[in-house]
Amino acid sequence: MPGAPPWQARRRNGLDTTAPGTEETLAAATAKAAAPGEPVEMVQLLGPDGTLGSDPVFSDYAKRIDPEKLRVFYTDMAKIRRFDQEATALQRQGELALWVPLTGQEAAQIGSGHASQSQDYIFPTYREHGVALVRNVDLAELLKQFRGVSNGGWDPRENNFHLYTLVLAAQTLHAVGYAMGIQRDQKLASADSTDPKAAVIAYFGDGASSEGDVHESMVFAASYNAPVVFFCQNNHWAISVPTEVQTKVPLANRAKGYGFPGIRVDGNDVIAVHAVTEWALEHAREGRGPVLIEAYTYRVGAHTTADDPTKYRESAEEAAWREKDPLDRLEKYLRAEGLADEAFFDQVKADGDELAKYVRSTTHGLEVPDIRDAFASVYAEQHPLIAEELAWFEEYSAGFESDEEAAN
Repeated sequence: MPGAPPWQARRRNGLDTTAPGTEETLAAATAKAAAPGEPVEMVQLLGPDGTLGSDPVFSDYAKRIDPEKLRVFYTDMAKIRRFDQEATALQRQGELALWVPLTGQEAAQIGSGHASQSQDYIFPTYREHGVALVRNVDLAELLKQFRGVSNGGWDPRENNFHLYTLVLAAQTLHAVGYAMGIQRDQKLASADSTDPKAAVIAYFGDGASSEGDVHESMVFAASYNAPVVFFCQNNHWAISVPTEVQTKVPLANRAKGYGFPGIRVDGNDVIAVHAVTEWALEHAREGRGPVLIEAYTYRVGAHTTADDPTKYRESAEEAAWREKDPLDRLEKYLRAEGLADEAFFDQVKADGDELAKYVRSTTHGLEVPDIRDAFASVYAEQHPLIAEELAWFEEYSAGFESDEEAAN
């Protein structure tokens, strides 16, 4: 790989240049955390201008990514952005109750998702649509929850991708418990077992990092050396609260207090995200304990479609981050290296439009469940209070004209 370009001051998280996965690398990964005001160290391989730099540790992992995999990265990032646009439009048209956009965070999700293996289990929040795509979750199924016709939308056992968690940070506790279960299953497995070792990824945001559940999950993960990777997407805004209010030091530095590695990576650099996550998962699978990854990225759009980001942030900030767009930088690299031609990019666009068409038609075809089913599932047995509320609902509903009556 070429040397780092002039704009790219090599900023690493103190990682040693020894072979990945060694004790020396672990020691280096837990290097001294920066104090407030000190330079922030960050792993970056692919810069905003599309130039590929090098890293003494993570370039070894980046070399495993062949041109075909890079094209898959770009395809998936473009697909999920097109899906995000379509889902936003569906919500604006009244087809979804709410939508949670991801635009700007594609590299963090696609890079980390592809670093996982099929036996690894994923615990998402409610914005990991890109990871869902990588794990082969039907994206139309994903929209069921946002249309209000399902409590989940897919079977998490089919893809080892858990249901979305709307309660902030609750999934980090679930992830650690699941990881501890994996740990115990592996100890009980016979010595000649050929089953691949597994790890867990827990996704959460910078806002959720302030929740007590994150602290508790990291305490348990460290205490029991659980095979879990905490993946924090720092998109700079917890709804309207900026990151500097959440923390005075890089979020990755918090790992040092728990005694395990913390790494900040350029979350808009899909190559670096993949390399760092692959290292972290290997670290966890081999019994070396948890890792915290802070993917330094940006939420370009609103927190949800119920939010208006113009009320709390400047348009200049958004414009500055658009210059670091994850799709643009990978496209520049693919074109400059002759790894993709115009036909490839045309096909990616066509595939994205086809996905959007499929998602729209499937969403329109979703049957609306009978709201009476909600009354039936509150208690295992009939309850007088629920019966009273159902009777009130029936009386209330009877006061409206039916479609047939309205037509006449």
